[in-house]
Amino acid sequence: MRKNRMSTSQYLGISVCLLGMLLSGCSNPEKAKQKYLESGQRYFDKGQYREAAIQFQNAIHEDSRFADAHYRLALTDLRLGQWSEAYQELSTTTQINPDNYSARLELTKLLISGHQYAEAKNQLDSLQQKQPNNPDVYMVLAGYDVAVKDTGAAIAALRKALQYDPGRSDAYLSLGVIQMEAQQWSEAETSFKQAADKAPKSADPILALGNLYQVRGRYPEAEQTFQRAIKLVPDDPNPRLALAALYLAENKRNEAENLLRNAKNDFPNNSFGYRLLGDFYWHTSQFDKAEAEYATLYRDHPKDPIVKGNYVQLLILRDHLTEARKLDDELLKEQPSSSDAQIYKAEIETRSGNANEAVNTLQAVLKNEPDNAVAHYQLGLAFDQLGNSSRAEAEWRETVRLRPDIVEAHRALAGVAIHNNDASFLSQEADQIIALVPAAPDGYLLRAVAEYDRKQYAVADQYIQQSLEKDPGNPAAYVQLGNLRMAQNQPAEAQKAYDQALSLDPNSAEALGGVLNVDLTQKQPDKAIAAMRAQLAKYPNNSDFHVMLGLLLQEQKKDLAGAEAEFQQAIKLNQNNMNAYLKLGMLQNERGAPDAALQTYLEAAKISPKEVSFYLLAGSIYENKKDWEQAKQLYQKVLAIQSENPVASNNMAYVMLQQGGNVDVAFAMAQTAHRQLPDNPSSADTLGWAFYHKHVYASAIDLFKEAVKKRPESTLYNYHLGLAYAKSGQTALAQKQLQQVEHLKPNSSEADDLKRTLAEMKGQS
Repeated sequence: MRKNRMSTSQYLGISVCLLGMLLSGCSNPEKAKQKYLESGQRYFDKGQYREAAIQFQNAIHEDSRFADAHYRLALTDLRLGQWSEAYQELSTTTQINPDNYSARLELTKLLISGHQYAEAKNQLDSLQQKQPNNPDVYMVLAGYDVAVKDTGAAIAALRKALQYDPGRSDAYLSLGVIQMEAQQWSEAETSFKQAADKAPKSADPILALGNLYQVRGRYPEAEQTFQRAIKLVPDDPNPRLALAALYLAENKRNEAENLLRNAKNDFPNNSFGYRLLGDFYWHTSQFDKAEAEYATLYRDHPKDPIVKGNYVQLLILRDHLTEARKLDDELLKEQPSSSDAQIYKAEIETRSGNANEAVNTLQAVLKNEPDNAVAHYQLGLAFDQLGNSSRAEAEWRETVRLRPDIVEAHRALAGVAIHNNDASFLSQEADQIIALVPAAPDGYLLRAVAEYDRKQYAVADQYIQQSLEKDPGNPAAYVQLGNLRMAQNQPAEAQKAYDQALSLDPNSAEALGGVLNVDLTQKQPDKAIAAMRAQLAKYPNNSDFHVMLGLLLQEQKKDLAGAEAEFQQAIKLNQNNMNAYLKLGMLQNERGAPDAALQTYLEAAKISPKEVSFYLLAGSIYENKKDWEQAKQLYQKVLAIQSENPVASNNMAYVMLQQGGNVDVAFAMAQTAHRQLPDNPSSADTLGWAFYHKHVYASAIDLFKEAVKKRPESTLYNYHLGLAYAKSGQTALAQKQLQQVEHLKPNSSEADDLKRTLAEMKGQS
């Protein structure tokens, strides 16, 4: 007979189950995941997205293939701006449930925003087959067509969406935007009005209509339309912002300011609303007022993280770094893991001259958030301060890859293009700036510079005129116009442009430099000097003007004493005028007073300790004195600031070889320098000298020959080449180099040393 007895393992299993039921009440995974899903949705509906995400993640923990939870977590990630996480969750959703067409549409939108157009098109083709009557599919298709710049297809897609849902306001709104960009003004106006009719409680179509009126110069209609939007949604600050922008376009700054001051009072609990006035001051470059306003906002809303963050950024912009650091420390104390606060910290470090610390801070941010575009941009600024231009450029390129809308990164890359004389790259970046901020004058001016460099003068002229349309009072545009007229051999027209620039900014060194250049080109140095003195008589405290007069006296009149007096006066007026120190030191060296030049460079280095050029110049003087230790110390200072500075690496390598230091270390530094300065004869000579000390004479000879070819008058390079020939047994060639050294510098120590080396090699043969 079989006994129905319970085994020990069965008993323990039931006990554990009962215990779990008592503790959690969720022994059923199906019920548990549904409970988490419903809880997450309640949080989502209340706008508590982080709490919602936790609950959706709990549901997924219960069932990793719970497609609905993955989808809702994706929607939550989208609300939180976590694009990569949303992409992953949407991908998982569609893998589990390919028939979730809403998820596929959201995934397609992300693909479009990420410029993954081929994958987006594949999704759209499939969706059109599966859901040919779904207006949402055609809405997303229109977005794709806009991204690939097919305006006609985008309009057709929106009309298709309206065919299946004629009451769809957002389709009319999108249609109007595209028509407006295509300059189909009457069609766009009709579309915006239809959008407003379909959604009478929405302000968006009305704002779009007002914007159209503003663009077309129909200012009274635009104002009436924005006022209509304000009445429709009195609790929304956006219509007031639109009206303020209209007032600015009409040059009614007082009306805009008063409107936003009232808005601040009308929105005491709306962060966007009460920040409008401070942001207005900021974006109209009224920085004193902006700082005062944000100080008040911080006092009244100390817990508002946006106010605090904006205030920190404004203080950084104003170089009030002590206050910015104090405020950012508060942010970091409240939110230690805040990437924004860490980035502010790094920006403060960069501006304080501590770029190495900024690099460490930003790299820590990017370790956790590799796609943080702002961190990449700031890291580029830090590398730029360290003299690592290649790393800076790489970071800025990564910035615009991740966030093409960051205009400052495009401006930084435009600066790189100008430095590299790359007109094509400059043109590309200028176009990006124009697309992002079409009302700003600088994009057009940069494009003009690119066309000027290509000698496309007519096109450059057009872009300069466009820049002046945006800002008729910009002296930089007139300077560039003057440069263009000079290139076109129109000195009289160039003079007019430079004079216009100077009238707009009488202290502009660039404008005055253009005026002087016209005179010098026409072989009238006395006229240039007279013009310089006349402007200096009006503005005697302009330090840069004294430098310019000094250069004229030095170069045109060979009046070195007069030039030196002007450089000294420039420094007296402005001790931070590093260009004046530079010109003074170079002049003193030219006059045969290296000790005075050395003193000038060292004084400048004390005032501007992060400016590496003075250490390099002082180091070269010590090198000429054969004071290797002092030179080495100065080059070490450069490398402490800019670890990959090629000139310092080159000079340090040479000094180490002269001192009898570690040849392998010197060789590595010389290689680094020559790699970064491939066309520089000094880097070729130093690397050759390193090969010489490693007894690799064939390589040394090749490099010395390269240096001599570029600088045949250099005694040092010819001397080194002679030594290498002698050591390699090529006596005849060494003898020829000896003759060249004696010709360049008779009775020199180099000639004597080369003779001794030749004698030694003959004795060994």
